[in-house]
Amino acid sequence: MALFFRLPFVYPIIDTGTLERLGLNPVVAAEALLEGGAGILQFRHKSFWSREAFEQAKQIARLCQEANVLFIVNDRADYALLLGAGLHLGQEDLLPADARTVIGAAPVIGFSTHSAAQMEDAKTNPVDYVAFGPIFSTTTKERPSPTTGIEGLRRIRALTERPLVAIGGITRSNAPDCQEAGADSVAVIGDLFPSACTKQAVRERMTEWRQLGQ
Repeated sequence: MALFFRLPFVYPIIDTGTLERLGLNPVVAAEALLEGGAGILQFRHKSFWSREAFEQAKQIARLCQEANVLFIVNDRADYALLLGAGLHLGQEDLLPADARTVIGAAPVIGFSTHSAAQMEDAKTNPVDYVAFGPIFSTTTKERPSPTTGIEGLRRIRALTERPLVAIGGITRSNAPDCQEAGADSVAVIGDLFPSACTKQAVRERMTEWRQLGQ
């Protein structure tokens, strides 16, 4: 596990399904986010890991390494190991302890939770940060858990000393509320990518987010 781990306030997620619908290559999106000041990037790929998907992740891993930015892979410990990346796990993925046997003790592991019971269970798991939500309604999950709202986030903050990431429907307008409720970081997908999704537009949007977190 990482010592003295601290998350940037804005946690951008490169969701390949979202970007496919918007017509933007994930590598181009990563370039734009890094140019806009991202301090961490997660590659979220929920469909089959083809060679093309792995090559995209490999290119983004290289960009993050060059920028000295933490790169996280969603769900897959095997690909995280191949890419030299951190790992973010959901409730239906490998247990964090099992993932540690794959990627080792040093890489960062994050863990999603959706209830107080899951957050309590996370205390015994070898993870570096925990995510909680969905705080607000979200369209990026096929079967989202019930929303918790700001008060739900506030209650969860009291249950963990680990860095806490608010997830689900986070926008520039409600992110300050999440911070006030105790979130160390906010994970963002939808509000990162304007409907006119060009590299310049994503870079400018990331700049707006970074300034919000200062």
